[in-house]
Amino acid sequence: MIAASALLLASCGGGGGGRPEFGDNEYPVLEVGTSSASSQATYPASIKGVQDVQISPKVSGFITRINVKEGQNVGAGQVLFVIDNATYQAQVRQMQAAVNTAQAACNTSKLSYENSQKLYENKVIGDFELQSATNAYESAKAQLAQAQAGLASAKETLSFCYVKSPAAGVVGTLPLKVGALVSAASVLTTVSNISSMEVYFSMTEKDALDMSKSGDGLSALPSVQLQLADGTMYGHEGKVTKMSGVIDAATGTVQMIAVFPNPERLLKSGGSGSIVIPHHNSSAIVIPQACVMEVQNKKFVYTLGKDNKVVYTEIKVAPQNDGKNYVVTDGLKVGDKYVTNGITKLSDQMEIVPITPERYQQKIQEQAKSMTAGDIVNAMKK
Repeated sequence: MIAASALLLASCGGGGGGRPEFGDNEYPVLEVGTSSASSQATYPASIKGVQDVQISPKVSGFITRINVKEGQNVGAGQVLFVIDNATYQAQVRQMQAAVNTAQAACNTSKLSYENSQKLYENKVIGDFELQSATNAYESAKAQLAQAQAGLASAKETLSFCYVKSPAAGVVGTLPLKVGALVSAASVLTTVSNISSMEVYFSMTEKDALDMSKSGDGLSALPSVQLQLADGTMYGHEGKVTKMSGVIDAATGTVQMIAVFPNPERLLKSGGSGSIVIPHHNSSAIVIPQACVMEVQNKKFVYTLGKDNKVVYTEIKVAPQNDGKNYVVTDGLKVGDKYVTNGITKLSDQMEIVPITPERYQQKIQEQAKSMTAGDIVNAMKK
């Protein structure tokens, strides 16, 4: 009976339900101190491979062969696609013929030049004839070099018909099939290096400033965790490695990148999740939520002022909480005193008799012992 009465009185003495009728205007008051508080900040994130490379052909033509499958691991330089190369092979043969012709003409010009040199030494021909032979030889060498350059270009163009992976990674989707006509604007697939993953998220300007003021920059941030799309926590911790130097004017946020190892290949490029950053404050001001009133998204407590008059005081709290307590960031300081129970019966500048929370609980017990069954019923109706 007494325990039930005390429980009823205690519940009535909470932040939202008034307080027991002590009759002497007594309210429990507690002095603000500091304690350790741990919290975490969560930011929506998108997942990308460390290297996501779009694969596009450099030449136009029909796809004649696809050498890979979606999700296949490939190495750098591995041939992924083959494009119809009959036309480009013909161009190589044509340029090879042009090189042969230019080589023959160059050889002939060389013989003529060497012969003219001997005749000139024997004073059979003059300066004009020697210079003409020299010019013809130089022109033939230039034409040969031009033909050789054309052949090299034709061979390079032919090599473009064999579309290779520029990096090691995993093949993405294959939207096109054999026989499709492609050009330089076509995207054949994406190769993603997913041995480790970059997770992109945006941090508020205030959080970024707080981090920068620590003096250590990114190194001051603890290891972060990744919450996957299904709500589970990823098994490996990540590290923030990059921060944008520009604040997005539209959102007021700074883009950050955290790198996570991906040995099991569980993370996929293009996935989503949430970055979880833990925070630990060894000198935080922590107060119970039960002693806080919320009015129009603002939070207030009753602090004890001069002459034992309470002051309706606005406070600011950290956005993360454990559901029972608030971490106060502004409005209270160490040494202030605030009312812990019965706040709904208070008003600004009301004079009270402050007592300790322990004395408050003792008076609840004393009042519970003196309550009758009818008192309990009446209390429950209030």
